[in-house]
Amino acid sequence: MGQVRVKARIFNFSAWITEVRPDSLRERFHFLLERCGFEILGFQEHFFQPEGYTALWLLGESHFAIHTFPEERKSYLELSSCNYDFFKMFKEEVGQDLIVEESV
Repeated sequence: MGQVRVKARIFNFSAWITEVRPDSLRERFHFLLERCGFEILGFQEHFFQPEGYTALWLLGESHFAIHTFPEERKSYLELSSCNYDFFKMFKEEVGQDLIVEESV
């Protein structure tokens, strides 16, 4: 039997959102990633002084990151995924109520 070859593809989504509280962001997006089917391989976060937060999820299907800008009351999020079905579900479920602007 021959090997099955899969075309290399990455699907990207990025947006600015209104939430900046680290605990809320961590909980909301960890749950959302799991619900969409992503395999969470690792998680890392950093708290900046005097304020600011960055979190990174290493996924079996690529990665997801959040960077807060509390002084502007917004956060930037970015998902890269090689699984279109998980990506599509995440994008649909992220919460239009949170999104300030989708990045292109």
